[in-house]
Amino acid sequence: MNRSKVSHIGESIFPMMTRLCNEHNAINLSQGFPDFPIDSELKELVAKYVNEDKNQYAPADGVVHFREVLAKKYEDCHNVKVDPIAEITVHTGAAEGLFNSIAAIIDEGDEAIIFEPAYDSYAPVIEYFKGKVVPIKLELPNFSINWNKVKDSITEKTRLIIINSPHNPTGTLLEDIDFKNLIEITKNKDIYIISDEVYEHIIFDGKKHITILQYPELREKSIAVFSLGKTLHTTGWRLGYTIAAKEITEDIRKYHQFNSYTCITPIQWAAADYLSNKENYLYLSEFFEKKRDNFYNLLKQTKLEVFPSYGSYFMIASYKHLSDMDDLSFATHLIKEYGVGTIPISFFYKDRTDNKIIRFCFAKKDEILYEAANRLMKL
Repeated sequence: MNRSKVSHIGESIFPMMTRLCNEHNAINLSQGFPDFPIDSELKELVAKYVNEDKNQYAPADGVVHFREVLAKKYEDCHNVKVDPIAEITVHTGAAEGLFNSIAAIIDEGDEAIIFEPAYDSYAPVIEYFKGKVVPIKLELPNFSINWNKVKDSITEKTRLIIINSPHNPTGTLLEDIDFKNLIEITKNKDIYIISDEVYEHIIFDGKKHITILQYPELREKSIAVFSLGKTLHTTGWRLGYTIAAKEITEDIRKYHQFNSYTCITPIQWAAADYLSNKENYLYLSEFFEKKRDNFYNLLKQTKLEVFPSYGSYFMIASYKHLSDMDDLSFATHLIKEYGVGTIPISFFYKDRTDNKIIRFCFAKKDEILYEAANRLMKL
């Protein structure tokens, strides 16, 4: 007898492709993690707080000083006032923040709109809490939101809309007009918004990150989700946080207390010190823009059709003119025959829509990106 509530959920594509890369000694441009060392100052701060015996349970909602530093960060960057005590909750990575946020909103029968291609954790968590996923496909070639389709998809059961900017996997950004459409569509409706902003500091071409926290009309119905793993190049530390109005935060914390309860203490203290210097995160756009430019120019020398990336550390490319293979088969072929790992974008669609597009992570050492491109030039 099958007693599993999640028997219908398959393995995430990320560990699957990483495992294949390891098996075939391929360059792993699939899973989104940096391969370069973190700042030595940050390492020293962690050691400092370990040696000062900041090693026991932190407050469940996060070290207060850490949350105060985060609140100041959003005031400095976006002129947004955030209550560090009532509105910020520290989670074991953005993934836990997303899980707890969806849990706090979705009840059985509720409908949740997501935009595809969508990060692959949204739909399974919605379904875990017996909600119905309503996928709306972003429109090619620019992967833009058709807000008329969103408006037509709203029903009396719509409870949640999840947005993501900078967008994983496409590297696109939401603009002010998108948020104004969101304001209009959710006006006077009992609909919440989760805004996945984990790549907030990785924005290119002189653009600035727009956070949902900037919009008073959305502030009381929104949860913004962030990741220190992306900001500090420390994906293995599993440190993220949510910012939401007091009433929503109280519900999020009800799940957090029985999920991870609290997060690693010395790292919160270290991150607080490190982020107190805004130069330790404001450099990220320039840093990754150079990598984007280099890798884009390299990929343009291959036979792949490369899409522009305006944020995040991802870039997508089409191979439809090269092969009729489905994208999983093509990505597997690249690993086995060319030694380069990518992510097939069909896994970001609930119905496995296959547009013959693959995703690259360019958060890698320059020499690794050069070698990967050289291998792909043999296509």
